[in-house]
Amino acid sequence: MKAILILIASLLIAVTARGQWVVYDPTVHTQQILDQAQNLAKYVEMINNQIQQINTLTSQLQELEKYNEAFGNPAKLLNITGVSGLVRDLRKTELGQTIEQVQKAAEGIDALTYDANGLFHNVGKTFKTPSGTEVPREEKIYRDNAAIQRSTQNYTNVFDDVRVRRRALKEQIAATTEKLQGATTDAEVQKLTGVLIGLNSALVATDKEVDQALSLTVVQEAENRNDTEKQLKARGEEQKAEFSETLRNYRQTFQPMTAPPIFPEGKK
Repeated sequence: MKAILILIASLLIAVTARGQWVVYDPTVHTQQILDQAQNLAKYVEMINNQIQQINTLTSQLQELEKYNEAFGNPAKLLNITGVSGLVRDLRKTELGQTIEQVQKAAEGIDALTYDANGLFHNVGKTFKTPSGTEVPREEKIYRDNAAIQRSTQNYTNVFDDVRVRRRALKEQIAATTEKLQGATTDAEVQKLTGVLIGLNSALVATDKEVDQALSLTVVQEAENRNDTEKQLKARGEEQKAEFSETLRNYRQTFQPMTAPPIFPEGKK
């Protein structure tokens, strides 16, 4: 029995040892080599593609750098010549007044004492009668004249202010134009051009302020003429009514005699 067990164990060991032997197949080995070669070729192709992408990105980056050199970066252009002067002028409060403001501020006393720097005669606050009595003038009837004077003063104030601002704007335009001539990038050219457009628009706007002040004077003068004509019409209507009433009163007071006159008889 022991001998049989030993024989079985020997057979099992022999079978196990035979299963561990390496079997060489030339066809399989060749296919493995081909597969490895294909994998290597694909890897090389992938590397070449990556190199090509890197070269393309490098070329694009170089083009962007050339673009930035030619056109510039607008975000870096912060201090543009002319901008400060333009913004300051746009934020300046206009001196011109409205016609309502002029009319409310008109005082008759101003018209009585106004002489336009000696050009006109000073009417004065009082006058004297032939007998030497000094009579104060009725100031309120001169308010329309005072309104015209305030309108012309408003025009003078606006004109003086605009003259100073125009000088400053023209200096800004000259400086911006010189800066534009030396601009090296498209971004700088565009920003300077925008500033020039704004400065020229502001210059035109100042002229409009003068025109507006002048039109106020013309309108006020037209109102004064209209009021004068209205007062004349009103006075004529009043005089007509007064004359008609006077005639009626005269007729009622002095009735014509309808009876024949009676003359006294003389002595015979």
